[in-house]
Amino acid sequence: MPAWYITFPYSVGHIVSEEAVMKAIKDGGNFGMKPPAFSGPYVLAEWKQNQYALLTRNPEWSGPKPGFDEIRIVPIVDIKTAERAYQAGDVDFATIGPDSLATFKSNPPPDTKVEGYSSLHFVWLGMNMDNPKLKDINVRKAIQWAINVPQTLTAAYAGQANVATGPIPPGIVGHREKALVPPEGDLAKAKEFLEKAGVSDLQLTLDCDNIGIASTIAQTIQAQLSQIGITVQVNAQDPGSFWTIGQESAGDRWKDLQLYIQNYSGLPDPYYCTTSFVKAQVGIWNWERFRSDRYDELNDKAMTIEDPNERAKLYYEMQDLMEESGAYRFLTNDVTPVVYRTTKIQAGTRPDGVPLYLDFKPA
Repeated sequence: MPAWYITFPYSVGHIVSEEAVMKAIKDGGNFGMKPPAFSGPYVLAEWKQNQYALLTRNPEWSGPKPGFDEIRIVPIVDIKTAERAYQAGDVDFATIGPDSLATFKSNPPPDTKVEGYSSLHFVWLGMNMDNPKLKDINVRKAIQWAINVPQTLTAAYAGQANVATGPIPPGIVGHREKALVPPEGDLAKAKEFLEKAGVSDLQLTLDCDNIGIASTIAQTIQAQLSQIGITVQVNAQDPGSFWTIGQESAGDRWKDLQLYIQNYSGLPDPYYCTTSFVKAQVGIWNWERFRSDRYDELNDKAMTIEDPNERAKLYYEMQDLMEESGAYRFLTNDVTPVVYRTTKIQAGTRPDGVPLYLDFKPA
């Protein structure tokens, strides 16, 4: 149930000192990046936005001694910049691009451990069902069947990422063994759907962010859709612009939104993977504007079921409903490749590759 995998262990489940917090905020504000109390082996000694966060030993900590006197965490948004920083010796732990994983494995930098972890992310091509050009389900299904997912992942991830069957990744309750539309698609079937729609010379836009591999995914899909006569214009944009394009609160851009490459993060409970697609999220996180009373009913019911096998059945049906709408082409649950310097550290991570700095130890 979500309480055990999201609420308690994730951010809202943290236990803080009421006395210290109330003393720090006084007027009911917040303490920002200056926590008033610490209860672990490290303290946040310094933070500079977009530059670094510095963790140092907590002098009042009486438990096991942490591995390092200090850990400097450097935020690097661009994955290729992170790779170069690691190769230059500027950082000792980094997440690298999935398209670089095979190269790093075959020819790693000196004293480097290379590991690839299954991710909890969900990457897909979404379609705005309320856009006039995509209102016909036959058009949407034509797009679903025209996309060859393994071919897309070979281009974007060098074949290092899994083929998704839905938003719920492998290992999580409710993961489907296969999608309704086969991964390779079928161009002949895609053309049949377009003929049913009575559409020809269709021109669409495909939006994505310009960070990472979304552009490669978009360009590959652009070429695939051209094979059934759909002309696609790829609009790669800054994340700040992209992440508001489907949100009604940001204006009317959502009305012009057609196709897009989306990537949501996940947690180890299926509720986190599915709740963005309920009707209440239309115009917020539900950019497909997918609406299903049955889906919402199942999403609510699934939270109350403890038996994982019975709970999974509801999530199977929910993902079927998403796919049957024609508004989703599931691509991958992503992969998290990391590298670290074995002469400096023994890294600790979650099962999905996210670093756990408290578990870092000296080599």
